[in-house]
Amino acid sequence: MPDRGGGPTGPRIRVGRPSRRVRTLLMTLGVLAVLAMAFVMFAGFWTDWLWYRSVHYSSVFTTTLWTKIGLFAVFGLLMATAVGVNIWLAHRLRPPLSAMSMEQQSLDRYRMGIAPYKKWVLLAITALVGLIAGASATGQWRTWLMWVNGVSFGQKDPQFQMDVSFYAFDLPWYRFLLGFGFAAAVLSLIVAALTHYLYGGLRITSPGPRATGAATGHLSVLLGFFVSLKAVAYWLDRYGLAVKSSDFKATGNWTGLRYVDANAYLPAKTILFCIAVICAVLFFATLWRRTWQLPVIGFGLMVLSAILIGGLYPAIVQKFQVQPNEQAKESPYIKKNIEATRHAYGIDKATPEDYSGKGDPKRKAQQRAAAPSAASYRLVDSNVVSPAFQQLQQERKYYQFPATLDVDRYTGPDKQPQDTVIGLRELNIKGIQKRNWINDHFTYTHGYGAIAAKGTSAITDPDKGTVGSPDFTESGMPTSGALPKYEQRIYYGEKTEQYSIVGGPQQELDYEASVGPTKYTSYQGKSGVNLSNPLNRAAYAVAFSEPQILYSGAVGEGSRILYNRTPKERVEAVAPWLTIDGDAYPAVVNHRIQWIVDAYTTTNGYPYASRTTLGDTTADSLTTNQRTVVAQQNQVNYIRNSVKATVDAYDGTVNLYQWDTEDPVLKTWMKAFPGTVKAKGDISPALKAHLRYPQDMFKVQRELLTRYHVTEPAQFYSGSDAWQVPDDPTNKDTSAVPPYYLSLKMPGDKAQKFSLTTTFTPAGRPNLGAFMAVDADANSDKYGTIRLLRTTETVQGPQQVQSELNGNDDVAEFVRNLRGTDSDIEYGNLLTVPLDGGFLYIEPVYARGGSANYPLLKKVAVAYGGGKPVFKDDLTQALDAVFAQEGAAQPPTTTPPPGTTKPPATGGDALKAAIADVLKAHQDAEAALAKEPKDWEAYGKAQKDLDAALERLSAAQSTPPSGTAKPGG
Repeated sequence: MPDRGGGPTGPRIRVGRPSRRVRTLLMTLGVLAVLAMAFVMFAGFWTDWLWYRSVHYSSVFTTTLWTKIGLFAVFGLLMATAVGVNIWLAHRLRPPLSAMSMEQQSLDRYRMGIAPYKKWVLLAITALVGLIAGASATGQWRTWLMWVNGVSFGQKDPQFQMDVSFYAFDLPWYRFLLGFGFAAAVLSLIVAALTHYLYGGLRITSPGPRATGAATGHLSVLLGFFVSLKAVAYWLDRYGLAVKSSDFKATGNWTGLRYVDANAYLPAKTILFCIAVICAVLFFATLWRRTWQLPVIGFGLMVLSAILIGGLYPAIVQKFQVQPNEQAKESPYIKKNIEATRHAYGIDKATPEDYSGKGDPKRKAQQRAAAPSAASYRLVDSNVVSPAFQQLQQERKYYQFPATLDVDRYTGPDKQPQDTVIGLRELNIKGIQKRNWINDHFTYTHGYGAIAAKGTSAITDPDKGTVGSPDFTESGMPTSGALPKYEQRIYYGEKTEQYSIVGGPQQELDYEASVGPTKYTSYQGKSGVNLSNPLNRAAYAVAFSEPQILYSGAVGEGSRILYNRTPKERVEAVAPWLTIDGDAYPAVVNHRIQWIVDAYTTTNGYPYASRTTLGDTTADSLTTNQRTVVAQQNQVNYIRNSVKATVDAYDGTVNLYQWDTEDPVLKTWMKAFPGTVKAKGDISPALKAHLRYPQDMFKVQRELLTRYHVTEPAQFYSGSDAWQVPDDPTNKDTSAVPPYYLSLKMPGDKAQKFSLTTTFTPAGRPNLGAFMAVDADANSDKYGTIRLLRTTETVQGPQQVQSELNGNDDVAEFVRNLRGTDSDIEYGNLLTVPLDGGFLYIEPVYARGGSANYPLLKKVAVAYGGGKPVFKDDLTQALDAVFAQEGAAQPPTTTPPPGTTKPPATGGDALKAAIADVLKAHQDAEAALAKEPKDWEAYGKAQKDLDAALERLSAAQSTPPSGTAKPGG
């Protein structure tokens, strides 16, 4: 035949089949490729199983795996069956062949092409939709486990009187089932319609009826099923109103029913439910009537009703009933929202207490005397002094400290708890001088030692070190000091992100001693996965994309691979149902370094409780990518610090302890994963001494309390008493001030308590609005108690105090002098402490640069009760200056010789003498505490003298000066 392609003519080249050898080679390569892909998938599964088994949480892996497999199988099979049956049924109901129209002739080519492969096409379509549906369903494993294991909250919502567990555990699962049903109905409708069209059951251009009776009945049933699901959706939407989010000018983000929801949307959903049921019945009736007239009318009525009843009617109610008197209409619903939100976030017992904020200016002597015991002022700022730890205690370039150190409590020489700044000397592989695979993963495997310093004072004696640098209580290499003996090797830490292979033939660098030979070690812990098995080595070589793991001689008998080494990674892996706090902190407990991790149970299904986004709420001037809450975009409206977790820094052991014994969400997860969470009673006293109230929980609560400290609906609606978290005054960025841990004495308390504190300012104004503190000591009977002090007078806020301090002449001179030495000023945390009716602001000031390129504590700024801040060399001088008053600077009266009687002073002389005695007694007490060891006998005598002097001061203040008449006389 002639060549019709228009190309060149010539002899044809016959292309033969590949030779048998080539075909065999291609088949072998194909089989090898399939096996390689299978092994890659197997390696991921196998290494996960080995890791979970190594940390003794294999039940978490198996429970999660089998749940996912079950969901995949069930919902994949359901979707495949629904689609496959409807394709088969549509094909079965095809009409017999009749006179061929042009439309049918064009479709006949497709029918003929598909005919030999009909079964395979059916299997391919059903398998594809089944795989997609099954894979989608596996993502609902948490929803399934919460539904099947859910426990009662013991609380009912105010609208429907349903237990909160219905909204938290049941409703999400019902919504998933509903969404799956809609997907199955729509897909079935599409494939059935296409099949009917392909085989002539539906006609678009052919003469005669547009659909056969069989096609009409089939599609009508599917539409009836779809409309039935819509009816169920309308019914569930009624309950969904209790957890619906909307914008409301009184709160911004609102959750729950408002007036228009209860009086318009709720009845509208009920009416639409009834209409949808009737419409579904009409579609099912076409099985007998074989006409779509009534179902189409019913469907049109449902759509029109949805527009009028579900959209227009609520808008009319909002416009003409609510807006003219919104406060009165919304008040009952605002009250429900306030009560639910306060309970959901654990702030229902936080009630503001009126507090002057200024203090009585006539009580300066008493205030000065009370100031030292009002708090343990943390002058050593854990957010500033990390460079000092790095320069003074790093020892080697391959060690590092976190940018933000941690604050904990340890017993000092006087056997009293002492606020302590602590950081671990962790491994930093970027500092290794010679980088290679062996050094990175075999030789340099761990950090070494915990470094601690006093939180309340820096070095003041030049003989003990650089003045202003941290006063270390634990230091050196190996470390020594106040901490009890402990295992100093740190294989697991916040900065330890690379994998290490330990315990095998390759020796590990332990530490380089200042004097003597370098120390080497071999890991003796039981953590990690054993690599002696060739299968394990091959699996990890694939999983880590590192073939040397398979054949390197450095891997041998006893080798173990350590990975997932940060505390957050380990806790999140063994408890994937928990939300992890952004700040794990180390503590020396029972001769081991333990990382303590706070973990939360959350839900976004608490009715009427307003939602918050964790990542936004927990951000402040200190947060980085490593300090924010896991799952930053999680929107929640219920949170509990239900679990305290520990990770051993040496062997990586993870322990989960039940902390909130009443939390129903935790009880639900404990049913789903039995045996994973230990009882609260298993927490040892040594560990409990280091547990504290978590920062991220506190930040979430303080953000909610900016609005929800108000409990009266009218006041809440007006927003007249709204607060805001102030920006950090010591940071140039507009980011929230971080909360601070310190031991302080709140009004009415007899002793200091380890607390977490923050401040508020009125919305849109810079002055201080309130002060918030929570008892953070886990051993305290009032642990978790939130105190709110609301100022009743206008008091300077943090930003105002900082601005006034920046304009202080002494500060200006200090900065000029620093710049002359090529140094600069760096402000520490601005502490706020309640004292005798006022607030005491204390801020450490550091100098950085010059000969010591790390911050040195040089000055202390203090302000009280709205007065001007003072700027002095140390805290004692600053307190003396800020509380100075006429007569306070007079020298103390001469003590009469023994055996003589001190003549009583009168009038103004008595007042001056009493003030001088108060100051002298206070100075004697401080001098007794400054001695090493402390002179407790002298301290007790000074306290007695102080009490006596305060009594004389009180009497002198109530006695008018001589020559004046008494009131009423």
